Amino acid sequence: MRPRRLWRLGAQRYAFPVSLTDLLLTDLDLTLALALIGLSFVTSLITATFSLGGGTLMVAVLALVFPPTIVVPLHGAIQLGSNSGRALVQRAHIQWPLVLWLSLGGAIGTVVGGQFASLLPATALQIAIGGFVLLTTWLPQPKFAGRSRLAQVLGGGVIAAVSMVVGATGPLVAVFIKGLADRRQLVATHAMLMTLQNSFKIAMFVLLGFAFAAYLPLIVAMIASGFVGTAIGSRLLVKVPEAAFRWGFKIVLTLVALDLLRTALF
Repeated sequence: MRPRRLWRLGAQRYAFPVSLTDLLLTDLDLTLALALIGLSFVTSLITATFSLGGGTLMVAVLALVFPPTIVVPLHGAIQLGSNSGRALVQRAHIQWPLVLWLSLGGAIGTVVGGQFASLLPATALQIAIGGFVLLTTWLPQPKFAGRSRLAQVLGGGVIAAVSMVVGATGPLVAVFIKGLADRRQLVATHAMLMTLQNSFKIAMFVLLGFAFAAYLPLIVAMIASGFVGTAIGSRLLVKVPEAAFRWGFKIVLTLVALDLLRTALF
């Protein structure tokens, strides 16, 4: 059975204390809850190795389990923990000028995108998520880097607005920083940008009335497993040929996205 919709309505509040088991499972059975915690480990492991990709897989799988109106807020909270950990570890390599201008636009774009996120019906959101996963999986990324401040502000705004609807926009953020020559700078700057973007997103969803407290233990457990995945990701995945891994990864994402579209349209 799918979880109930947990938007806070009017003056309704959730009573505390609440059973830890009730909160951890959030109407999921134990096996599925543990599978989601394992998913966080795997997606963080992927992102720690290739700098992005795990967030897209995360939002695609979450959309198979939760109603579309819950997917994006839940994904943002989980990714906030994962990205902030990477940003903290790699803080010496963050390129702050890029972070400043992209995040300035991101703060504005979050407000704009939040209006669409609250108005679109569940089916439209599910179609948007499935289509986004397919596009970012198979279409080549534009080969440019937004070097001007105006391009960075505008790009950050558009990406943040899209993120409020589809969730994972790491591949789009990477377009603006892919020109960084040092891989450590790329990973650190990307992590910091996604940390701020997810912070803006969570603040907006709180204002829109999403009840994060009902999912807090599950979120914390998934963040913790994600830290473990980040720590050991490079040691495990460096043994897998990158070409083979990326083709397998694309196939899995495609199958998940097609299933999302099938359930939304038929």
